[in-house]
Amino acid sequence: MNLDEEFCLFVNSLFRGCVFVIEAVAFVTLLTSRWRSFSTTGGKNHGNRESAPPRREGANSALFYFVVENVFVAMAQHLGDSHRRFLQKMMVSGIIDDKKAKALHQICCETHKTQYAPDKLDEFIETINSKLQPLFMQIRKGMSEENGQQFYALVNTAETEITRMSSEYADNELELFRKTMDLIVSSENGTASSTDILNSADMMITKKLKKSETEHLLTRLVSDKWLCEKRGEYTLSTRCIIEMEPYIRAMYQDQVKMCYICHSVAFQCQICDNPSCGIKIHSPCVARYFKGRTEPHCPSCDDFWPHEIPEVRGLHSQSKR
Repeated sequence: MNLDEEFCLFVNSLFRGCVFVIEAVAFVTLLTSRWRSFSTTGGKNHGNRESAPPRREGANSALFYFVVENVFVAMAQHLGDSHRRFLQKMMVSGIIDDKKAKALHQICCETHKTQYAPDKLDEFIETINSKLQPLFMQIRKGMSEENGQQFYALVNTAETEITRMSSEYADNELELFRKTMDLIVSSENGTASSTDILNSADMMITKKLKKSETEHLLTRLVSDKWLCEKRGEYTLSTRCIIEMEPYIRAMYQDQVKMCYICHSVAFQCQICDNPSCGIKIHSPCVARYFKGRTEPHCPSCDDFWPHEIPEVRGLHSQSKR
């Protein structure tokens, strides 16, 4: 029996109501992983791949993911039509900014003739999350460290994102990504230069990557929305931070600090100069907190805040997210 036949049998059994929800989620997760492995190896078993073949994005793959998305929507059958429509759009997009989320909220409510309240978006999403919890899925809200814009991302809570990446990246590629994360987390400004990343590739435990392979991998990580790049400096993308924050907190608990204002992990930020304080505040949070204050003081130790206070600007476009 081939993979497509297995999946068809699964879908049929699911809609007949013969599979419990948790079993179905486990099967979908396993099948998705197998499909990704199949689509990246061309149906061949490469064992521990030394390099990752290019992903295939053919009609079968698109159909597969379309059906998987709709399976999850069907499993959240206790949601109203407007909630299901919102969820389906999130499954397609993965991440959307707050402006698009508000517009989508309005469209979903008006299309399905349900009550629309512009200030109830978070409550609307919380209703969806309450039904997604047994499926180990969640729509999380996060902020761009670059300009403070809010985003919503659909994430998998059942496994770490590094684990989820293992079906799409080879072992040495994952090792380089971890090394890149190490550089970003340990830096003062939350960035890693391409030079430092290339140098770290020479100290890999798994098979070393050539310079051209490392450059190609970095391009792919940006394209897959795990990293951002601007003028040769790499940062964790907004989506990556939203999805991987629990992993980052656990793996770098002695290094990573939270923003004193918004309490999310802080990489690109300002730091209090008082050695006994040293709190971090995101630049957008700095701009909002100190707005209108002629003599800014640290909100923790009350020392004078010596850094330049950014202006509270409108939401501008970002580098690749």
